Amino acid sequence: MEQSTFDQIRTRPRFKLYTVVEKSDYTVHLRDFLKAHESEFEGNINRETALINVKSKYYEYWKPYVALRTEFDQEENSTCIRGVFGPSSAVWTFFMFLFFFLGIGWMLCITLFYVAKQIKHDGFGWAFPTSMIFLGLIFLVYIAGRIGRKKGKEEMEKLRNFVVESTLHLESKSTTSEL
Repeated sequence: MEQSTFDQIRTRPRFKLYTVVEKSDYTVHLRDFLKAHESEFEGNINRETALINVKSKYYEYWKPYVALRTEFDQEENSTCIRGVFGPSSAVWTFFMFLFFFLGIGWMLCITLFYVAKQIKHDGFGWAFPTSMIFLGLIFLVYIAGRIGRKKGKEEMEKLRNFVVESTLHLESKSTTSEL
């Protein structure tokens, strides 16, 4: 079953579509569209990239963004618009750092516990409880990310609608967009 770009935007955080519109024309079109909707959206648009978010009074860590990138595809002989939905890069990097740090801590402690058990050494009795603490912290970071995702769901839907209204009608009918 072939999936349309609209379906991809609805179900995936990444999408791409092909259009016959030139990159510079698309940039102008996107700026005009953003200006027409400036009461609800804000963003930064340059020649090849755009970062757009929903305006709000408060800045929360879960605030979603859509990043759009335009490039010329030699094979398709058309402009390719790639989009990625997600939190700001600073938030994403922070969460990945936490997962990495806590994961390394868990692996270190569980390895110390296992090796001490194998060689029948009693000096690392603290390693198993500490590894469980690390595992609990990993779970808490995961839950915090899920809560943020749930709280940003309404804004994410607004961003998806923005992308659908501003770009989907530009899609070439002769090409399909597969990820």
